[in-house]
Amino acid sequence: MKPVISIGNQDFRTIRENNYFYIDKTGFIKEWWNSGDVVTLITRPRRFGKTLNISMCEQFFSNQYSGCQKLFEELAVWKDENFRRLQGTYPVISLSFASVKGKTCGEAIEGIKQILVDLYVKFDFLCHNDILSQKEKEYFDFVKPEMSDTITAMSLHRLSLCMNHYYGKKVLIFLDEYDTPLLEAYLNGYWDELVLFIRRLFNSTFKTNPYLERGLLTGITRITKESIFSDLNNLEVVTTTSLKYETSFGFTENEVASALDVFHLSNQMENVKNWYNGFHFGKRKDIYNPWSITKYLDTEKLGNYWVNTSANSLAGKLIREGPPDIKIAMEDLLSGKQIKASIDEEIIFNQLDENDSAIWSLLLASGYLKADTIPQNEGEPYYLSLTNHEIQNMFRKMIQDWFGKSSSKYNDFIKALLSDNVVYMNRFMNQMTSSVFSFFDTGKHPSQQEPERFYHGFVLGLIADSKIDYIITSNRESGFGRYDVLMEPKNPLDNAYVFEFKVHDPEYEKTLEDTVKTALMQINKNNYDALLIARGIPKEKIRHYGFAFEGKKVLIG
Repeated sequence: MKPVISIGNQDFRTIRENNYFYIDKTGFIKEWWNSGDVVTLITRPRRFGKTLNISMCEQFFSNQYSGCQKLFEELAVWKDENFRRLQGTYPVISLSFASVKGKTCGEAIEGIKQILVDLYVKFDFLCHNDILSQKEKEYFDFVKPEMSDTITAMSLHRLSLCMNHYYGKKVLIFLDEYDTPLLEAYLNGYWDELVLFIRRLFNSTFKTNPYLERGLLTGITRITKESIFSDLNNLEVVTTTSLKYETSFGFTENEVASALDVFHLSNQMENVKNWYNGFHFGKRKDIYNPWSITKYLDTEKLGNYWVNTSANSLAGKLIREGPPDIKIAMEDLLSGKQIKASIDEEIIFNQLDENDSAIWSLLLASGYLKADTIPQNEGEPYYLSLTNHEIQNMFRKMIQDWFGKSSSKYNDFIKALLSDNVVYMNRFMNQMTSSVFSFFDTGKHPSQQEPERFYHGFVLGLIADSKIDYIITSNRESGFGRYDVLMEPKNPLDNAYVFEFKVHDPEYEKTLEDTVKTALMQINKNNYDALLIARGIPKEKIRHYGFAFEGKKVLIG
């Protein structure tokens, strides 16, 4: 009989007691404990079993689960007698920031404080004895929703002290989804403010805490050490490119094959592989997302499961508001190509609006990209591609949704361009700028601050569908300068196109018509046609277009 799949269940005990479908990851317990690392941060994309593994660790180590050996019998960790003796022997503090998603810094801090209050309520029994001193007991009264930030920062430190005194043993602290509040802070514009709060809490918990035996944190991103882990010299960081814990999060191909066999779906292995394979952790290139696999096993239908578990708002923001080169690269990725990029796995969020490397690094950490090659030496580029078919579908749909009903008109714009219908091109562009620009113009560097870059990226999105017939390049050298956009036909009988974007400058130009003339003059003066001519395209087959912008007004000529 096929086992029951409990969709979304992240509690280890519930899964084991009900004999729900489970792939054994208890080997992680041994690997982590034997490492001897004092504080470990493990980053993995969302829905990769981080929460379930934290639950597993809590129920293995915590003295609150003493006598729960049956949960681990027949699993890998129980084969080692030394670890059998270790089960249920430590005081454990386990918490999660997964629910902290405030729109303001105040809301985020309020959410964290409530989690800490709930922890103190859980361990209130520590006060009902003579082991703790009166001052230690009084601290429980200080921890309440309206407590000061200073008391908040020391709350886990003080709880560790009390548990150490009560049990006579140092504590283990498990923190799941540590970076969720910080990702929300970036999206909602209160990053700097929240970082100060989190840094104080983390330093007192994981750095200056003499009552800490070991700490384990999980999240999606490796946020730069200087932001929140300043001076934490006992921190071991394990990212998707690290060799540690390669198979502890996610399913290997062998595990997927075994699961398909159990569910009598072995004949679907190739289809499953085409859709969901592709995640790379360390040297392992056969990792699958558990959510997609379990949903497939449950429904027996191939679909976009993992990508539909979140709004993917951060990925969308980075691509939508990023520089034009990001949009060009995304088109290459969607067509199945690799891109070459610099990667820094320490994510610096205040650089995401201006640094391509930071954007690619975050998309890699989040699982949207995979590293096909990892450089041997620091500073060398990575070769990246979209992780799998499911993620390709996500990005295609995301781009279509940005433009809503207007997306059906893309082809009309391209048709007008290819037929030299300037009248329609102007009508279309002005309609689009009126309805869509306000949506795109939402970043820290909107069009009013970096207008040409903004319009550049927008037009690139419009012509993306023409990549079937054209090679589209941007900001490359030709002649005596760097053109904005060049469309080189794959069929030598078709026309080529050179675009130049100019924002109206009333100091030098009276009208938008003057701005168009300036753009066209720049194309001719700098001989942007040189590259096309060198490739055998005759001069008469090259079309020049100047795009003049003033706010939401556009003139193409």
